[in-house]
Amino acid sequence: AECVSGCVCPEGLFDDGRGGCVEEKDCPCSHNNQWYSPGQKVTVDCNTCTCQKGVWSCTEDLCYGTCMIYGSGHYITFDGKFYDFDGNCEYVATQDFCGDKNSSGSFSIITENVPCGTTGVTCSKAIKMFLGVSNDTQCIHISIQIVFKKNIGDDVQYWNRTVGLYLVIEASNGVMLIWDKKTTVFIKLTPDYKGKVCGLCGNFDDKSNNDFTTRSGLQETNALKFGNSWKQSSMCPDVTEEIKPCDVKPHRKSWAEKECSIIRSEVFKICHSKVDPMPFYEACVHDACSCDSGGDCECFCSAVAAYAQECTKAQACVFWRTPDIC
Repeated sequence: AECVSGCVCPEGLFDDGRGGCVEEKDCPCSHNNQWYSPGQKVTVDCNTCTCQKGVWSCTEDLCYGTCMIYGSGHYITFDGKFYDFDGNCEYVATQDFCGDKNSSGSFSIITENVPCGTTGVTCSKAIKMFLGVSNDTQCIHISIQIVFKKNIGDDVQYWNRTVGLYLVIEASNGVMLIWDKKTTVFIKLTPDYKGKVCGLCGNFDDKSNNDFTTRSGLQETNALKFGNSWKQSSMCPDVTEEIKPCDVKPHRKSWAEKECSIIRSEVFKICHSKVDPMPFYEACVHDACSCDSGGDCECFCSAVAAYAQECTKAQACVFWRTPDIC
């Protein structure tokens, strides 16, 4: 119930939705099925909202866009489109060199995907980050390879630091990479790049229905055709079919479904209404089936962590790790 005036309260007072009558200035606000008193604040993405007379008043800062690449070929674009693409090659994750060949840009991020396990699925083995616009390249980092393009008079600075489990690389041109040192990478861009990027992470224009824009600028509906268009080398074979590792390794399916059921369980109940668990559950089962060369628990943990990350973004913080689970 909203904070409303009516026959339930004396004139001048409002029903607060909790069985009481209050003055308008004392009306609470609702967020994620929880009530907040006047003056209380919540954080939504990069903005702060304050409860005032039963209505949220929010700052209107433009927020970083985030693309997530995790596990065996799972992508969530800057605009929130979730899809799978298992390609064995180097692909453009995102760049601002879009349009014709002469278009200028300041960065390019390439993901190198290689087979992981024996089922044919692929994982991101290396991320290469090109900063600057000239051809004089220098390799600076190895696990995530930073290739710094020196350009006199137009230097792009960068810094790296460790935050908890993550390595964070931040560049002065508004590009940030966050890596869990395993199989999950977050790419963050400032709002200045809205509508100016292209690649497997989409175009960051707040519309997910046009994220499958190929290298040649065509709109595609098929994830495989879209993904193939962004490969760096024409020598790599095109991906022609979606790999289903649980069909290849059926003996792993029941274990995978049992472990991944945590995503659909009471543990994440607070998040289910905010972030659909099904794509993440299916991705988790897919990864748990495919990691058959060791590291299967790591694949499972990364898949659950990906859902937990999206829940946190939706203001549903879940403490799911235990001594027995990840």
